[in-house]
Amino acid sequence: MKDVTTYYLEMKSASSLKGKNEPNGLKIYECEVKQFQVSRFLYQFIGGAWEWTDKLPWSDEQWKSYAENDNLRTWIAYCKGSPAGYYELQKQGGDVEILYFGLAPGFIGKGFGGYFLTQAIKSAWEWKGANRVWVHTCTLDHPGALQNYKARGMEVYKVETACKAD
Repeated sequence: MKDVTTYYLEMKSASSLKGKNEPNGLKIYECEVKQFQVSRFLYQFIGGAWEWTDKLPWSDEQWKSYAENDNLRTWIAYCKGSPAGYYELQKQGGDVEILYFGLAPGFIGKGFGGYFLTQAIKSAWEWKGANRVWVHTCTLDHPGALQNYKARGMEVYKVETACKAD
């Protein structure tokens, strides 16, 4: 067993965003044609290093219901033609959650994270009716994740610690 601390962060105004400039080589596209297989691949590919396991046992039907829902939108970042990362946004009334956000292992440490998160937050605010953007991260995520969220203008509003089985 190990303690895992979860940090919940929010932004209540688009004007709070502290953006980071675009690095050379990163291109971001929304997946306008929803395909649950793509979402499943990205979840496994990006999340594998960070112990994203909750959805691994899901059936095709569960993935389809999740990924092809109108309240979920997915963006993929590419660098030199390769998937470099992705984020998913989920609309919850007037709230938009950054449900998943991450870079592929080969693209971490290349200066993409701040800009990529800037784009995720901008995308959330551009969703009609958004009046709050929020996310949660934990001590299992990349060591720089919490600082990246804070550096973009998000503020911690709740912290929880729980035991997780190894």
